[in-house]
Amino acid sequence: MGLWQWVLDNWALVWTYLYVGIDVVLRLISLVVVPRNRRPGSALAWLLAIMVLPIVGFPLFLLLGRSQLPKRRLAKQKAVNRLLRVRAHEIPDSELDEDAPSWLQSAVQLNRELGAFPLTGKNSAELEIDYESSIARMAEDIRTARESVHVLFYIMGLDEVTEDFFEALAERADAGVTVRVLYDHWGAVSHRAVYRAMRQKLDAHGIQHAPMMPIRLFRDGAFQRPDLRNHRKMVIVDGEIGWMGSQNLIAAHYDKPANIRRGLHWQETMARFRGPIVSELNLLFASDWYYESDEMLDEQTLVRPSPDTSGTYECQLVPSGPGFVAENNLLLFNQLFYSATRRIVAVSPYFVPDESMLSALITAARRGVEVELFVSEIGDQFLVFHAQRSYYSTLLDAGVKIWLYRAPTILHAKHVTIDDSVSVIGSSNMDMRSFLLQMECSLMVGGTDFMEKMREVEDTYRSRSRQLTREEWESRPRTMQVIDNLCRLASSVV
Repeated sequence: MGLWQWVLDNWALVWTYLYVGIDVVLRLISLVVVPRNRRPGSALAWLLAIMVLPIVGFPLFLLLGRSQLPKRRLAKQKAVNRLLRVRAHEIPDSELDEDAPSWLQSAVQLNRELGAFPLTGKNSAELEIDYESSIARMAEDIRTARESVHVLFYIMGLDEVTEDFFEALAERADAGVTVRVLYDHWGAVSHRAVYRAMRQKLDAHGIQHAPMMPIRLFRDGAFQRPDLRNHRKMVIVDGEIGWMGSQNLIAAHYDKPANIRRGLHWQETMARFRGPIVSELNLLFASDWYYESDEMLDEQTLVRPSPDTSGTYECQLVPSGPGFVAENNLLLFNQLFYSATRRIVAVSPYFVPDESMLSALITAARRGVEVELFVSEIGDQFLVFHAQRSYYSTLLDAGVKIWLYRAPTILHAKHVTIDDSVSVIGSSNMDMRSFLLQMECSLMVGGTDFMEKMREVEDTYRSRSRQLTREEWESRPRTMQVIDNLCRLASSVV
């Protein structure tokens, strides 16, 4: 009783010693725990945050410091990877064109080792950069479905732009076609009204649907950080027609009043494929479906000989995400950047590279490769927008041309072209979130005909952009420089 009374009488002193003790213990623990299997830049950023304010920084590290999937979900990923590798082992890579550069074969081998998918030939592809036209064309394809429709988007909502898309799904479901829909939990639920309308529509027609990566902190056998997301965008019809790219299934202003007031809207690039590559997209969808529903779809219904093999493009699917051992998308980009001999054009709305990617681009520019980077003039995410601006000086010094897509449009497209040889299109940004925390889908495409289509898209974007000059950049306010650099430091905390 005397000890308790002493504590009550000297509570300020007790709390001071207790706070100092916890402060010291957390600092010491962080020195051991934080650097483990982590990039030096990320480790230093976390350690700085913890050392400045351990009581806040260490709990944040526990919440957001691990990019691994929970135990049971990781076991599912490993099971799917094994199945994909068994299937890939039985399918030889398609032969590259005779005029393909020698380094492209090594890129194909790298991708197969990382994601298991083989290179497929005899594919055809079209590009669509008009926002509402791509949604209308996807709906048109869905109405041709005889057996199955598989839909996966990071953000989905039922509004005036997407209404016909959901009506097409409902029509096919009512006709007996199997329709499966996946949407990222946070990406969709954060748009509440259109999310609720979508779910009601799907339920009313008996359409199977599930949220991806539901935000439940303790799920699948272990703690799961809430910002691990599924960022893929795909539509597959009968295993014969496949859509993928950067676009979400929502109005171009994302149904946000603030965006509407500012006139803000998103610019995207989507690709429509026919040929053997569609089966690979179907397999990737099936892996995500298995994660969320525990239903393993029959491979024979997913992978079938394509009825259309009239195309001339070689395509290879490269999935990535926290369930893979390596950052598949980052390794692919770096491999291509170091292989380029003449030209690199990169389009990314969020450009926050790690040290290896920045070095690859700067090295390419300094050895005489023409490097162009397309980003938006304005941003929709404060931290990422200012973090990416912190890299502009280094890039300009190396000779990289930076094109700013004019406001009030957000250039959300994500694609890369290398020389006249290969293109990559998909959902992956060039930032640490896409490399480490998000499930992404990238597609490498070979063929000069497809490259010509990509060049047309790049020319269109160039006509809507202005080039950032060294003089303009050096004259920006000093306060902006400070904000950019601080955001760059914060962006390393992943």
